[in-house]
Amino acid sequence: MATINYERLQGKLNILADAAKYDVSCSSSGGNRKNQGAGLGDASKTGICHSYTEDGRCVSLLKILLTNHCIYDCAYCTSRKSNDTARAAFTVEEVVDLTMQFYRRNYIEGLFLSSGIFKSGDYTMERLVEVAKLLRTRERFNGYIHLKTIPGASEELLKEAGLYADRLSVNIEIPTKSGLALLAPEKTHEQLKAPMETVKTEIITLKESRKIHKNAPKFAPAGQTSQMIVGASNETDLQVIQLSSHFYKEYSLKRVYYSGYVPILSDSRLPALGTPVPMVRENRLYQADWLMRFYGFGAHEILEPDSPFLDLDCDPKLAWAIRHREHFPVNIQTASYEMIVRIPGIGTKTAKKIVNARKFNQISLEHLKKMGAAVNRAKYFIATTGKNEHLAHLTRDNFRQYVLVQTQTKFKDQRSGQLALF
Repeated sequence: MATINYERLQGKLNILADAAKYDVSCSSSGGNRKNQGAGLGDASKTGICHSYTEDGRCVSLLKILLTNHCIYDCAYCTSRKSNDTARAAFTVEEVVDLTMQFYRRNYIEGLFLSSGIFKSGDYTMERLVEVAKLLRTRERFNGYIHLKTIPGASEELLKEAGLYADRLSVNIEIPTKSGLALLAPEKTHEQLKAPMETVKTEIITLKESRKIHKNAPKFAPAGQTSQMIVGASNETDLQVIQLSSHFYKEYSLKRVYYSGYVPILSDSRLPALGTPVPMVRENRLYQADWLMRFYGFGAHEILEPDSPFLDLDCDPKLAWAIRHREHFPVNIQTASYEMIVRIPGIGTKTAKKIVNARKFNQISLEHLKKMGAAVNRAKYFIATTGKNEHLAHLTRDNFRQYVLVQTQTKFKDQRSGQLALF
């Protein structure tokens, strides 16, 4: 094994860790690789990266690029070949050593490894796979590994990557074909979607094999994710969530991440410097995504062609309820679970509590509050008994304004920066 020059390695780490910060598709939720009594690490209990898992745990991850050299010249990317920036590249052994050293010092619980593309997609992907392979086989590392797939890499390398990585991510980058053609003319949506199909097929194939052969290998057990850059082109929010919906249905993605474009490069094709995408827009897209994944909403319900952008003043669930007052007020004593979760201020856990509790008691607003509902919001859309008509005289616009003022949705959402969605 080659000797590691740690002073030189620190310089590379400063460059390549900073360059990796723009990729947000590194959530660890879904990893469950277990330590069978030998080796280091365990992805089944402790969590993995600087992110939040589905159950709320904060986890740590070594998040780096293998290199920020790139043969592509994508307008939105800081690693594009025409950008005058400091360049660096790790060797395979350096990444393996860094991961193990950081893990032993309890700095991290896993690795997220992405890369610029040097020489070719296969050349780069081969090195990412080699890192994961050495960690698993030589170092006996059982922690979480998330690999970014490289556009243009062969199916054989993608299939090998999934045998060692817990999760693979295939970033679509720009939501629309026209936007990608303008900002990254060397790439196409078809080229970027091809790895998603390969990963999906291999996950299904090996999952079926394990039903027959218990020792059949697992393939990317935490699934695959993708990321879109929002605001670098003229895409609408409707186009963004329609594409996400397509990914969930056709490729069984675990998550789609949304990254508001930060103007740091001067280019006539990009938004002007100093005009970042509002954080609240990114927030609303995540809320809309949550509605599709957990609340039974279709993309066509959240937004319509004549109003293709999300309301920045209120979350998309509240906006839907205001637009569709014909469905309200909902009688929570008799309504279905599917309708109860559509009531603003009521989440999935609270809806299940309501369905169970109403078998034994008449549900009141006080009961709802104790169950965890945001009653200050929900009370305008429910009837605990019979009908609730005291706001029926208001027009849609007046009703919207009235609810926003009463619940202070705008101020709470923008001040906290959190997903105020129930």
